[in-house]
Amino acid sequence: MIDSVRQAATHSELATAIASVRSDGGKGFAVGGEGLRSLTRSEIESLERAGNISRDWSRIQVAQSFDCRRVRNCQLHGDVILGRFTRSVRFADNIELPAGIENATVANCVIGNEALIHTVRLLGNCIVAEEVVLFDCGTIVCDGNTTFGNGQSLPLGVESGGRQVQIFAEIDVELAAAVAMQQQQKEFSSSYAHAVREYTDRVRFDRVVIGRGAFIRSTPCVRNSFVGAYARIDGATLVADSTVLSSKEEQVEITTAACVTDSIVQWGSSVTSMAVVERSVLTEHSHAEQHAKVSASILGPNTAVARGEVTSSLVGPFVSMHHESLLIASLWPEGRGNVSYGAMAGANHTTKAPDQEFLPGEGMFLGLGVKIRFPADFSQAPYSVFASGVETLPQKLLFPFSLINRPSSAQPGVSTAYNEISPAWVLTDNAYALVRTESKHRSRNRARRSRFDFAILRPQIIDWIRSACRRLERVKEIKPVYTDGDIIGLGKNFLLEASRQRAIDGYRFHVRRYALMKLREKMASANARDAQVLAEVSDEPEWEHARLIVRQDLAISRIEDGLSSLSSMQEEFAKAVERSKAKDDERGPRIIDDYADVHVRAAEDPVIRQTWEETRCLQEEIKTLLTRL
Repeated sequence: MIDSVRQAATHSELATAIASVRSDGGKGFAVGGEGLRSLTRSEIESLERAGNISRDWSRIQVAQSFDCRRVRNCQLHGDVILGRFTRSVRFADNIELPAGIENATVANCVIGNEALIHTVRLLGNCIVAEEVVLFDCGTIVCDGNTTFGNGQSLPLGVESGGRQVQIFAEIDVELAAAVAMQQQQKEFSSSYAHAVREYTDRVRFDRVVIGRGAFIRSTPCVRNSFVGAYARIDGATLVADSTVLSSKEEQVEITTAACVTDSIVQWGSSVTSMAVVERSVLTEHSHAEQHAKVSASILGPNTAVARGEVTSSLVGPFVSMHHESLLIASLWPEGRGNVSYGAMAGANHTTKAPDQEFLPGEGMFLGLGVKIRFPADFSQAPYSVFASGVETLPQKLLFPFSLINRPSSAQPGVSTAYNEISPAWVLTDNAYALVRTESKHRSRNRARRSRFDFAILRPQIIDWIRSACRRLERVKEIKPVYTDGDIIGLGKNFLLEASRQRAIDGYRFHVRRYALMKLREKMASANARDAQVLAEVSDEPEWEHARLIVRQDLAISRIEDGLSSLSSMQEEFAKAVERSKAKDDERGPRIIDDYADVHVRAAEDPVIRQTWEETRCLQEEIKTLLTRL
C-alpha cells in the first residue's frame, strides 16, 4: 500500500504533468515541439491595431506559426507564451469557433496550440494545454504555491479526529480504509504519512495547470487547481485548491452552480446542480448532485449523493443517497447500500464532543426516516435492512441479512426502546433483492481501476453467517423471546423463538448452497482426478474454504451426493426469488385497482426470468457432471 503511493508520485497523471511543466515552464505541455520566437515589429503593430495592450512586448513569445490576427482586445502582462491558432474548436453541438484569444486579460501564462480563450477577466499564472476552451469566465488564477488539494488530513469516522487519512490524487477506498482502521500500527501510519508528504512535495507548484481539451465556461473563479484533460467545468460557482483527474474517455463534469474546494475529483465523476464538495475525494465515477453536501469525506466508485449530506465519512462503492438524508462520522468502505429519504446516521455528539462513530455493514439498507444512534457497529451484519421509522440504540450487531423493525408487540421484561430483529430475513423472505443487487452492480459499474467481486455470498460473509447460526443454535434455554443477554450479537433488539428457528434454517440453507456451488465450479474445471477433489487439501483459498464446509459442516464425502443436493436446492432458491417478488403481485391489486396493469408480474420480471434460465443451465450442467463421475 505504501508502494502504491510512491508509484503514484512517479507515474500519476498529476505528477507527470507537473514534472513536465516544471522542467520547461510548460512549453512542451502547451505548445509541443514547435519552436518559439519573439514578435516581429509588424506583428506588434497589428496586435495593437486589434486592441491588444502590453507594457513590454519583448516578454511575449509565440509559436513559429503564430497568427496575430487571432488575438483581439487583450491585455498581455508579464511573461506570456502564445501557441499557434489556425483551426476551429468545437464549442458545442454543431458549433465551432476559431481558436484564439479575445477579450481577455492574460498575465504570466502559457497558452497552448489551438486554444480558444474568450471573455476571461483574468487568466493569471496558468499553463493551458492544447485545444482548451475558456469562455466567459471570471478569474482563473494561481495566487501562490499550491498542492492542488493533496496532502490534506481528513477526519474520517471520528469527526473530532483519531482516524485521520492524508489524501492524494489517486487514493482509493481500500487504501483509505486501511489507514483509517490501522491507526494503532504506528510504523504503517508513519510510513504512509511520509509517502504522502513525498507525493505532495512532487506536485507542489505555483501555476494553474489545465489539460488538453478541457472546457471551462461561465465559471466565476478557478483558483490554484489542476484541471485534467477533457474535464468540463460549465456554470460552476467555484473550483479552488483542487485536483481534477480526467480523460477523453472518462470526463469529469463540474457544472450548474456546483462548488468544489480543497478536493480531489477522479475520472468520470461529476459534481452538479448546486452540489458542494469541500475537503473531500470523489473516487472514479462517483457523483454529488442536487444540493448535496460532501465534506471531509471520501466517496467510493459508482456512489451517488443527491440532496443529502455526507461529513467525515468513508463511503464505499455503489452507495445510493438520492434523497434528503444524513451520514456523519461513518466508516463504510464496503458500501453497496442505500440511504433513504429522512434517514439520519448522525448522532455522533454526546454533548461532550462529536467523537462517536458508525460502522455500517456492506449492503446495509436504511429505510425512510431511520435514525442511528452512535456508537454503532453493524459491519458484521451485512445486507441488513432497517425498516422505515426505526430508531436504534447504540449497539453492536452480529447477524447478517437481518430485518430490524419496530416491535410487532410488547414483550414482558424487554425495554420499549428495543427493536425486533429477524436474522436471515433477507435470505428467507427477500431473495429477489440479493439477485437484483448483484445484477444491478454489475450493470452499473463504470470504474476501470477498482475491481469488485459482485457475488454477495463470499468467504468472509459466509463465515459471519456460520458464526451467527452457531450462536442461534447454542441457546442455553428455549424461550419465547431472547435479548443480547441470551444470544451475543443481537444488539439492542429482541428475537422471537419462531424467528430464531426460521433464521437457523435460512442460514443453513445458504451456507450449504454456497459451498455446493463452489463444489460445482471446482468440478467443472477439475482434471481427471475428480474423485479426489473433496479429499485433497487445496492451495486455492476460496475453494479450500468451501471444501472444509462441505466435508466438516455438511458431512458430505461423496461428490455425487453434493451435486445432486445442489440441483434441488437451486430449484428451491429460484422459487424463493420468485415468491419474494410475487408478494407484490398479491398485495398491490388489493390496494390499487389497476396495479396489475402497470406493474410487471413476477413471472415476467427480467431478474426472475434470468434466475430461472441460470437454474436450468445449472441443473443441466450438474447432470453432465454426474454422468462424467
